[in-house]
Order: sequence, then C-alpha cells, then structure tokens
Amino acid sequence: VQLQASGGGVVQAGNSLRLSCTASGRTFVNVYMGWFRQPPGKEREFVGGIRWSGNTGGDSPYYADSVKGRFTISRDYAKNTMYMEMNSLKAEDTATYYCAARIGRANYSSRYYPYWGQGTQVTVSS
Repeated sequence: VQLQASGGGVVQAGNSLRLSCTASGRTFVNVYMGWFRQPPGKEREFVGGIRWSGNTGGDSPYYADSVKGRFTISRDYAKNTMYMEMNSLKAEDTATYYCAARIGRANYSSRYYPYWGQGTQVTVSS
C-alpha cells in the first residue's frame, strides 16, 4: 500500500485546512487508517483514525482529546482517499502530519502501522 498525504500549509490561528491521504497499490481487507502528527522536537502522536475496510472497529472515526470537536475525518472509497478537516486551528496544532494504515483493529500507537505517507507540514501562526 502506498499512501500520499497532501494539503498542509501555513494558516493563521482559527482558520481551517483539509488534509488528504490517497491510497494506491495492493488492497487489503480489515484496514484501519490513522492520522498522526509530529510537532517539532516531540514524539509522533495519534490524532485520529477511521475504519477503511472490513471489520476493524466500527464506522465512527476516533479522535484524540486534543482535536475532538475541531477535526473531522472522512473517507471517499471512490477516490481511495481519507480526509481530515481541521477547523479552529491553534498554534499547538503545528506539526508534520502523516497518514498511516494497518491491517487489523484500531490502534493508537504509531509502532503498529507498517504503511506511511510522506508527511505534510501544517504551520499555524498565532
């Protein structure tokens, strides 16, 4: 599976961005896809995720508390693309954002995701 993340940029606090993650290559069943971010000088952290296919944990996306109510994850099967709409952005959302995929149930640790996109930079100025 190849993942291509895009949509990052520089925005002012309070504004919005939409990230995209397009999948290509071999297809799997029971796929869970997640968004992670890595702020400068910090560890990579789980932002949210959604079941892509199969029975890997319900249909509702899951969000980290830090983004709940501001970020929305969705998927478009026809385009093989997962999106993350980020609203009310804050300076602390500044990070490199990655999409990732794993076979199996939802998991919030980056170590359990073997497939990664290249990252897209989001910078929020206050």
